[in-house]
Amino acid sequence: MGMNTQELGLEPLIGVEELAEYLGVPVQTIYDWRLSGRAPRAFKLGKHLRFAVSDVQAWLDDQHEPDRDRHGDRDHADHRRGHRDGGRHE
Repeated sequence: MGMNTQELGLEPLIGVEELAEYLGVPVQTIYDWRLSGRAPRAFKLGKHLRFAVSDVQAWLDDQHEPDRDRHGDRDHADHRRGHRDGGRHE
């Protein structure tokens, strides 16, 4: 009777195929990202790659675009207008 990773207190690991499916990209993209240093950190177990779920989540957080302020465009327009009118704001 085997124990699962939760019973052992270990973090689940996923393979390249599972990661690619989760991200919605081809498996080859994961390998390409690894070659260019842009993939999540992995464990190399013999010839197999495994990714810790926490490492994938941290990597995804790093890939997240910065939040845009709903008024960011307006603020940018005000900034440009300030340059055209000598810095006066109404």
